[in-house]
Amino acid sequence: MMAATSACKEGTKIAMDNGKYVRYTPEQVEALERLYHECPKPSSMRRQQLIRECPILSNIEPKQIKVWFQNRRCREKQRKEASRLQAVNRKLTAMNKLLMEENDRLQKQVSHLVYENSYFRQQTQNTTLATTDTSCDSAVTSGQHHLTPQHPPKDASPAGLLSIAEETLTEFLSKATGTAVEWVQMPGMKPGPDSIGIVAISHGCTGVAARACGLVGLDPTRVAEILKDRPSWYRDCRAVDVINMLSTANGGTIELLYMQLYAPTTLAPARDFWLLRYTSVMEDGSLVVCERSLNNTQNGPSMPPAVNFVRAELLPSGYLIRPCEGGGSIIHIVDHMDLEPWSVPEVLRPLYESSTLLAQKTTMAALRHLRQISQEISQPNVTGWGRRPAALRALSHKLSKGFNEAVNGFTDEGWSMLESDGVDDVTLLVNSSPGKMMDINFSYSNGFPSMGNAVLCAKASMLLQNVPPAILLRFLREHRSEWADSGIDAYSAAAVKAGPCSLPVPQGGSFGGQVILPLAHTIEHEEFMEVVKLENVGHYQDMIMPSDIFLLQLCTGVDENAVSTCAELIFAPIDGSFSEDSPIIPSGFRIIPLDSGMDASSPNRTLDLASTLEVGAAGNRATGDKSSRGSTKSVMTIAFQFVYEMQLQENVAIMARQYVRSIIASVQRVALALSPSSFGSHAGLGSPPGTPEAQTLARWICQSYRCYMGDELLKHEGSESILKVLWHHTDAVLCCSLKALPVFTFANQAGLDMLETTLVSLQDISLEKIFDENGRKTLFAEFPQVMQQGFMCLQGGICLSSMGRPVSYERAVAWKVVNDEENAHCICFTFINWSFV
Repeated sequence: MMAATSACKEGTKIAMDNGKYVRYTPEQVEALERLYHECPKPSSMRRQQLIRECPILSNIEPKQIKVWFQNRRCREKQRKEASRLQAVNRKLTAMNKLLMEENDRLQKQVSHLVYENSYFRQQTQNTTLATTDTSCDSAVTSGQHHLTPQHPPKDASPAGLLSIAEETLTEFLSKATGTAVEWVQMPGMKPGPDSIGIVAISHGCTGVAARACGLVGLDPTRVAEILKDRPSWYRDCRAVDVINMLSTANGGTIELLYMQLYAPTTLAPARDFWLLRYTSVMEDGSLVVCERSLNNTQNGPSMPPAVNFVRAELLPSGYLIRPCEGGGSIIHIVDHMDLEPWSVPEVLRPLYESSTLLAQKTTMAALRHLRQISQEISQPNVTGWGRRPAALRALSHKLSKGFNEAVNGFTDEGWSMLESDGVDDVTLLVNSSPGKMMDINFSYSNGFPSMGNAVLCAKASMLLQNVPPAILLRFLREHRSEWADSGIDAYSAAAVKAGPCSLPVPQGGSFGGQVILPLAHTIEHEEFMEVVKLENVGHYQDMIMPSDIFLLQLCTGVDENAVSTCAELIFAPIDGSFSEDSPIIPSGFRIIPLDSGMDASSPNRTLDLASTLEVGAAGNRATGDKSSRGSTKSVMTIAFQFVYEMQLQENVAIMARQYVRSIIASVQRVALALSPSSFGSHAGLGSPPGTPEAQTLARWICQSYRCYMGDELLKHEGSESILKVLWHHTDAVLCCSLKALPVFTFANQAGLDMLETTLVSLQDISLEKIFDENGRKTLFAEFPQVMQQGFMCLQGGICLSSMGRPVSYERAVAWKVVNDEENAHCICFTFINWSFV
C-alpha cells in the first residue's frame, strides 16, 4: 500500500490488475489518446503492439488498456449525447418562445374576432329595417358603398420611397407578429422540435398569403443574404434585377427590383413584379427585409409592362430575423400576393387562389433551403457519386430551371414557335440562339460526335381527374418502359454526347429495364435526386450507342401523404464524366393539384387498402363512393427537348409531336387505371384488395403460418376481417411468386411503406433486389428450406427499398403459403421491427 501511495504521489500511477481505480501519467494518456484518434476500437493485437512500441506503457497490462479504451469510448459517447441534448434544449427553448409569441398573437386575434362579431351583430340589428327600403336614394347609396376606392398615385421620389418603405415595414410587422391577417394553421403541419416550423395560411384576405416561423442554424446576416437571393432557392423565380438602390439615414437600404416568375403550365402566362425592398435593423437588433409592389407611383422610376408577362402585385411581405440565444436565428416569413387569377382559364384559377400552394412553393421552400444550408455547413459530408451537397443542389436547380425555361419558352431567350399541324394539342418551339447552344456544344473526349446546333421543345398540358399526383408520378418513375421510347432515349443521349458512365455505380432498385441509383435527399425528403441507368437501350437509326444510358433525374412531391404538393419528374441524359458543367437538356412532367378543397381530402386513396375493406350489408365495397371521397383534379404539364441539326428540323418536329402524343395517350391510360373508380378493373393491375380473392389470400397466409410456425401471425379479435387486420399489421408482410426469379405480388401497408412503393408497382420488384450482397447469399443458401420444411428464419440485417434506401430489420421469417388443396401458392415474408437506417 505504501508503495502504491508513493507511486501515486510521484505521478507514476501504475495500472493494477486487482480491479481498483487506475490512473495514468500525462505521457501515458497522451500516447493512448493518440492511438484512440487513429483507432477508437483497437484489436487485442493492436493493443499489444502499442505496449511494445511505447515503453511508457510497458508497466500497464493489456487488460487495463482495454478498459481504458472502453471508458474513453463511453466518455466520447456521453460527450456527444450531452452536446446533442444541449442543442435540443436550445432548440426547444427557442421553439417555446415562438409558441408563446404565437399564443399571444392568437389571443389578440380571438379578442379582435369577438369584437368584430359583436359589432357586426349590432350592425345587422340596426340595418334590418333599412334593408327593406326600396327607394331610389337607398339603391344609389347601396351601389356607391361597394365601389372600389381609387387611391391616388404614390410619390416615388427618394423622400416618397422612404415613406413607402416605412409604411411597408409597419404593415409587414402587423402581419408577421400581429393580427392584420387572420391566420389559420396549415393542414397537416404540426409544430414541434423536428418540424420545419409553424406554418399558417390566410383566411379571407385579399389575394393569397402564407406565414411561417422557424429556427435555423445561421446568423441573421447570412439568413438575409440567402433570402434576398430569391432565384437561388425559389425554383419558380426566373430573375430578380436590382434597378436602383439608395441608403437611408437610419442605416437601412431601399432597393427597386424587377422580378419575373415562371408560369407553372403552358396554359397561363408568366408573372412579373415591380418592387420596393427595404432592409433595416430594428432597435432590438432584429433584421428586417420587407417588400411590396410599386404599381401606382409617380415622380420616380417605373417599369413598363413586359411581353408574355402579367403584372402581379406583392402586398407587404418579407422576413423578420432575430438572433437566437446560443447561435442561429428565429425567422418570421410572410408572403402575400395577388396573382391576378382573372388572367388564366377558370379551371386553373385555384393555382392562383391557393394560399396552401403559395406556402409550399414559396414560404416553406425558403425555410427548407435555409435548413439545408445550415446542415451542409454543420455536416460537410460527401454524398452519393462523390458530390458535395452544394454541388448536387446546383445540379437540381439546373434541372428545374431548364425545365421551366422549356415550359415557358420566352422569346428573349431565343425561342420561336413552329406552325401547328392542324391539331393544337402539342406546341413546338425551336431555339438556335448562341446562348442556348453554348452548353450543348461543349467538347468531350468520350468519342461520341456532336449531333446538334438547335433545340426543339415539344410541350403540352392536360387535365387529370381522380388521380393523386404523387401516385401517378411514382408510376411514371418506376414504369418508364410503359411510356418512354428506348430509341428516342438513345437519340437524346447521343445528341448531348452522353457516353458510358465511368463512375462507380452504387446498388439501387431495378424497375423493368432501368436501375434507379439514389443520389441525394433534402433533409425533409421533399425532393431527391438519382441517376437512372437505362439498360440495353440499343440503337437509334444508324447511330452507334453504348448499351447503357444514364439520366440525371429530379423527383419532387412523391410523398402521397403530403397535402396539395406539386409533383415533378425531371430528367436529362448526362455525359459519362458527370461534371458540373456538363450539358443538361431537361425534359419531364409536372403535376399540380387544382382542387381548392383538397386540404381535407386524403391523397392516399389507391394505397389505402383499408378503404376497400369496408363492406356493407349488401356486400358492396366503398371504393367507388365518390360522394364520400370527392372528385380531385390536377393539371399535368409535359415538356420534352431534343437537340438536332437544323436541316433535320422538319423530321425532328414530326417525331417530337408523335412522341409527345404517344406519351399523352400512355398517361391517360395509366391515369384511368389508377383512378379509384376503375382500380382493379384493368388487366395487369391484379385483383383489387378487398375482393374475395384478397380475403382468401389473407386466410391462406395466416393458416400456413399457424401450420408451419405453430403460432398465430395476427392477434385477430372481434368482428374485423382477417384481411383488414393483416393490412394494419405493424410488421411488413410481403408475398412473392413461385418463379425462378420471384417477384412480389402482395404487401400490407407496412410492406409498401418499407419498400417505398405502391400496390401497382409492387409486381416490378424482384425478391433478390431488396437484399444486399450478404442478404442474397443467405437467401439463396437457405431458400430451399422453405420448399422442403415449409419455413425458414433469417437473422437481422439490411435490405433496400425500391428507392435504394437501406432498411434494417430485427429478423425475418419466410413460409410457404398453401391453398385449400394444399398446393403451394406463394412464399410469404414478414420483416419484424424494420426501420429506415
